[in-house]
Amino acid sequence: MADQEAELAVMQGQQTDLSNQQTALASFTTDVQALQSAAFTLTDPAGPLTDVVAASSNSTVLTASATPGASSGTHSIVVTSLATTSSAYSAELATGSTPMATGTLSIQVGAATAVPITVDNTNNTLGGLAETINNANIGVSASVITDANGSRLAIVSNTSGAPGNLTVSSSAGLPAFTQAVAGANAVLTVDGIPISSTSNTVTGTIQGVTLNLASPGAAVSISVGPDVTDQETAINNYVSAYNTVIGDLNTQFAINSTTGEQGPLATDSTIALTQTQILGSSAFAMSGNGAVNSLGDLGITMNDDGTLTVNSSQLEAALQSNPAAIQAFFQATTPGTFGTNLENSLTTVADPVTGALTQDANGLAQTQTDLTSQISDFEDQLNTTQTALTAEYDQVDSTLQELPLLLSQITSQLSSLSGA
Repeated sequence: MADQEAELAVMQGQQTDLSNQQTALASFTTDVQALQSAAFTLTDPAGPLTDVVAASSNSTVLTASATPGASSGTHSIVVTSLATTSSAYSAELATGSTPMATGTLSIQVGAATAVPITVDNTNNTLGGLAETINNANIGVSASVITDANGSRLAIVSNTSGAPGNLTVSSSAGLPAFTQAVAGANAVLTVDGIPISSTSNTVTGTIQGVTLNLASPGAAVSISVGPDVTDQETAINNYVSAYNTVIGDLNTQFAINSTTGEQGPLATDSTIALTQTQILGSSAFAMSGNGAVNSLGDLGITMNDDGTLTVNSSQLEAALQSNPAAIQAFFQATTPGTFGTNLENSLTTVADPVTGALTQDANGLAQTQTDLTSQISDFEDQLNTTQTALTAEYDQVDSTLQELPLLLSQITSQLSSLSGA
C-alpha cells in the first residue's frame, strides 16, 4: 500500500497548502479593506477634508466653531454684554406646603399675551402652584427654592434674551413677585457691525460659524480656516494603511533565504492583480486641478519598494494653501480625479460581493471542500484495500501453517508404502 499512501500524502500536502493560502488571503483581505476604509474617509464629500476650524484669540470672552462651507478668514468681535434669561421670585412663606390665599397669578413672556393661573384650594401652596405653572406649558419653568428665611416660588423663562422677559403679577392676598433678572439680548459687534442676539450662542452672523459668548471684553480675533490637524491625520492614516498592504505584497513575493520559497500567495493571480491596482492608484495623476494633481504635490512620494513617505511640512503647507484643490483631488464623484480612480481600483479588488479577493477566497474554499471530499473518498478506498489485503494475507498464513502437518502426513504415507 506504500504507493497509494504516498499519493494520499501528496493530497494532504495540497490541503495544507490550501489552508495556508486561505489564512494568508484572509489576513491580506483585512488589510486591503482597512485601506479601502481609509480611502473612503478621504473621498467622502462630508469627510475630514471638508472640515474647517474656528480659533479664538481669547477663549474667556468667546469661543467659536465652524461647519463645512464656512469661508476662511479672520473676524474681529467685541462682546459688549451677554444675553440674560429672565427670572422672578415670590415673597417667602414658611414652607413650600404652607397654605396661601386663593386668587389669580398672571405670567407674561415677552410680548405674548399674559396667561392667568388660577390659585384655588387644590393648589394654594408654593409646591402646588409650581406644578400648575409647569403643567400649563406657557414657556416658563417653576420651582420652590428654600433657604433659612423660608420658601419662595422661582419662575424662570424658557427663552433667553428680550423675547423671554417675564412680567409676573398676583392678585391681593397672594405673595408678591420680584423680577430677579430682566431678559436682555446680547450686544456685540462683528467686524464693526452691531449685532443683537437673543442667545449667547450666535449663529448665522458669520456663515458657517457659531459664536459662543462667555463674557464681555476687549476685541477678540476669530480665525476660520481648514482643520489641518484632522486632514493630516486622515491622509497619514491612508498612507499607513497603504504601506501595510504593500508590505504584505512584498512579503508574498520575497524569497525566503532559508527555504528558498516565496509566500503562499506568490503564484495567486488575484494578488498580482491587487498589486497592479494599488500601485497604479497611487501613481495616478489627474490634470487641470491647479497645484494639486498627484500625491507628489502633497509631499507624498513613492519609495523603491512601493511604500509611500510623507513630507509633513509640505503636506501641511498644501493643506493650508490649497484646501479646495485637495478636496477636488480626492473627490470621488467626478470622473478623472485621483479619488475616483482610487475608489474604482479598490472596489475592483475589495468589494465584499464582486471583488477579486472575495472571488478568490470563494474559489479556494470550494477547492478545499472538493479536496477534502477526495481525501475522504481515497481514505475509504485505502481502508477497503487494506481490509481485502489483510484477509488475503490471513488466508495465506493459515494455509502456510497447515503445510507442515500435510507434509508430515504425506511423509508418513510414503513411509508406509516403502515398508510394504
